[in-house]
Amino acid sequence: MNAPFKPDALPEWNLADLYAGREDPKIETDLAAAKAANDELASLEGMFLEARGEPARLGRLLDRGIRLYEEAVNGLWGVGAYAGLAASTARDDPAWAKFEADLRARSSQIAAESLFFSLELNQLEDAELNAALEAHEPTRRWAPWLRRLRLSRPHELSAELERYIVDRGPAVANWVRLYDETLAKLSAKVGKEQLTLPEALNRLSDPDLRRRKAAADGLAQALSERASTQALVMNTLAFEKQVEDRWRRYDDPAHSRHLANEVDADAVDALEAAVVEAYPRLSHRYYALKAKAMGRKTLDYWDRNAPLDAAQPRTYPWSEAKDVVLESFQALAPKFADTAETFFAQPWIDARPRAGKQSGAYSHPVTADRHPYVFMNYMGERRDVLTLAHELGHAVHQTLCAPLGTLLADTPLTLAETASIFGEGLVFDRLLAEATPADRKGLLAGKIEDGLNTVVRQIAFHRFERRFHAARQDGELSPDQIGALWMETMAESLGPAVVLNEGYEHYWAYVSHFVHAPFYVYAYAFGDLLVRGLMEKRRENPESFAPLYEDLLAAGGTRTYVEALKPFGLNPRDKAFWAAGCRQLERLVDEFEALV
Repeated sequence: MNAPFKPDALPEWNLADLYAGREDPKIETDLAAAKAANDELASLEGMFLEARGEPARLGRLLDRGIRLYEEAVNGLWGVGAYAGLAASTARDDPAWAKFEADLRARSSQIAAESLFFSLELNQLEDAELNAALEAHEPTRRWAPWLRRLRLSRPHELSAELERYIVDRGPAVANWVRLYDETLAKLSAKVGKEQLTLPEALNRLSDPDLRRRKAAADGLAQALSERASTQALVMNTLAFEKQVEDRWRRYDDPAHSRHLANEVDADAVDALEAAVVEAYPRLSHRYYALKAKAMGRKTLDYWDRNAPLDAAQPRTYPWSEAKDVVLESFQALAPKFADTAETFFAQPWIDARPRAGKQSGAYSHPVTADRHPYVFMNYMGERRDVLTLAHELGHAVHQTLCAPLGTLLADTPLTLAETASIFGEGLVFDRLLAEATPADRKGLLAGKIEDGLNTVVRQIAFHRFERRFHAARQDGELSPDQIGALWMETMAESLGPAVVLNEGYEHYWAYVSHFVHAPFYVYAYAFGDLLVRGLMEKRRENPESFAPLYEDLLAAGGTRTYVEALKPFGLNPRDKAFWAAGCRQLERLVDEFEALV
């Protein structure tokens, strides 16, 4: 029996493990401790260069300096995480917005005093650093962090300019705040209802065509009314990025993101090319099949994620979603399920949608000496069960690599999505295995659509970003110009079976990744296709896979993506690797076609 979904019964987190509230004196205590560690690090300025030619002394200094840096980071990031977590459920509360902004400014001022550290380390030659690591054994554990630090070496500025960029960072971040607050306050008029952004987006999956269309029209109107603000934010941040990229000598707008991800631009280009070549065989073909299955010649854009029929889709009460996720994780390895179960046993998940709460979902690691928190807007649909699995995959990953410490646990985006997408895959396999023949077609459709949203849609987002940033080089873009780029890119990816009706030209205005993390989105496609390769390896030998997979997650950011995948015999630098992942998704479309 499918129990009725009760949104009011969903959990809300308790952040008391961090702080009791905005006035908690521990906030000032932790900021003071972070400042003390940072000041002690600042007292070492000049010593790293003075120790050239003395490998043992330099090794000891490096170990001490990095430990102090991590101590300061833990304090600043912990307070910052609390502010961000609390504010994300209260974007309509000016007091939380002020608290978050003020803390960001204070933290930046504290951190700015140790800017010399990375600059000084990057003045050392590779041979000098290698000798220091060899001479002082405890320092060797920091080699992966030093490797990642030195990726930015060719792009660093003078100490004065680096300090200037840090000092102005909080002001730049207020553009992101404006963007978020604009979306949090969005209210879409749909009939007699006023829907928040998450509610309106969720309505686009409603089985009733009229309700879907009404929600799409209402959301389009609400986004249209806010498009000038969102366009101003995007234009301003893109221009600010152009200036900094020019000074840092980045040769492409995505270059800094590639460095942060420790991924070659050629690998991302190969990924993009493989997915774009697969558009006709994946999205174009599937949406034509879906239209046929729904008795239509074409689909309107609000039908893209709609159920195949008008029957009310099954909903999953929170307790059932919890059981499905934990049982799926248990099938991989008990340790994964046990780790995930802790998040249900403790008040570490915020799942209840409510006014003022921002849209989306995430798992925030906070710092390695604390525990993650999971954020989502659970509405009882199958996709929400998969989102829960996705974010708990992140949380398990963040927990497993926490013993490394904050600096070494920090994982590049290309690997950070591995556990989350793998978690989704485990849950889907379980849902499909338990499905009745009548439900199988709908589940397959949902799985294909999730894959298209993660692979095709995110690569389309990436291509939209590339075109937007390229056009911004010639001057500010109006909302209409941004909308035209959006329509061109989306039409290219969705194909002729999807009609992009009037109003869809405004939908770029809610994709927060374009503002929060430019060029982040390809990491989703990267992670999805990578996980498809990993899941094939698991099917080949489940018993030997689990320990290798746990080792990959526990390694955090200590390995490059090439090193991390080598034990599985996978080579992500090869375009054929990405094409193989696309073919796996294509096989699901084959299976769906046989049922249509």
